[in-house]
Amino acid sequence: MARARKRKGLPVHGWLAVDKPVEMTSTQIVGRLKRLFNAQKAGHGGTLDPLADGVLPIAFGEATKTAQWAMDCDKEYVFTISWGASTETQDREGAIIRRSDARPDAASIETILANYIGTISQVPPKYSAIKVDGARAYDLARGGEAFELKARDITVYETELVSLPDRDHAIIRVCSGKGFYVRSFARDLAVDLGVDGHVSKLRRTRVGMLDEASTVTLEDIERCAAEAGDLEGLLKPIETVLDGLPSVAINPAEAADLRHGREILLLPHIIEQWRADQAQLAMDGGDDRTTLAMCDETAVAIGEVRVGKFKPQRVFQL
Repeated sequence: MARARKRKGLPVHGWLAVDKPVEMTSTQIVGRLKRLFNAQKAGHGGTLDPLADGVLPIAFGEATKTAQWAMDCDKEYVFTISWGASTETQDREGAIIRRSDARPDAASIETILANYIGTISQVPPKYSAIKVDGARAYDLARGGEAFELKARDITVYETELVSLPDRDHAIIRVCSGKGFYVRSFARDLAVDLGVDGHVSKLRRTRVGMLDEASTVTLEDIERCAAEAGDLEGLLKPIETVLDGLPSVAINPAEAADLRHGREILLLPHIIEQWRADQAQLAMDGGDDRTTLAMCDETAVAIGEVRVGKFKPQRVFQL
């Protein structure tokens, strides 16, 4: 029997909120941090465009099993729209396809922004990573191929006109659910205002519980590595992005069973507390059965609670 290939690097586990700089891709950030931490495995929890900066969650080791929840977290963006020109990509990287002398005033912008709160239909930008018949949309767009992307329902929780620095620019803040595209939002906003515009600056200020205050810069991480500092001390627990899940407390023997893929029976008082937590999270739009099992403040598994039992689906080997 062939032996499983041993992973290179160290078994590093946890989340790191990086303040991504402009011009670097999310993949480049992951590669650099994986080398700095000498980690066996790393990935990101929701890409940022190269022209965007801000909060980029990086998962190491067992935390990569929770990346889906980071991608599904609510997010907050602060971005600048430059009026007067629409571009192919809806940002400053694309070629200008239309110009206009029209400029919106603050009252018009605030009125239209209010219309976007709630569940809305949004067509993703053609220059995006969405797959169309197996190919990335941005590859098709760059190749000049004709195609259309379907509209998706997305949720917008908050919109705010932060300021109008001058007549050519507007700074806007949006808090949204998963699947939201700032470039599409800016495109649609400009259309509704009867003007042309594109995103000239974009910063993501929050992903779930990870906000700007919790980020570290690449420079700080590189300095810590050069000084042989405690890099792992920068990491947050893998359950950091799982605040939308109810949890159950288990003992070490039950944790051992879950780590071996076996379901466990939950005691009545644990079920009662779970039902209370589950009901509250369901009111807030959370999942109704997916649950996190915790043992002595350590995440053990994500699974489902059914008929008094916890059935593991993703187990953390910590």
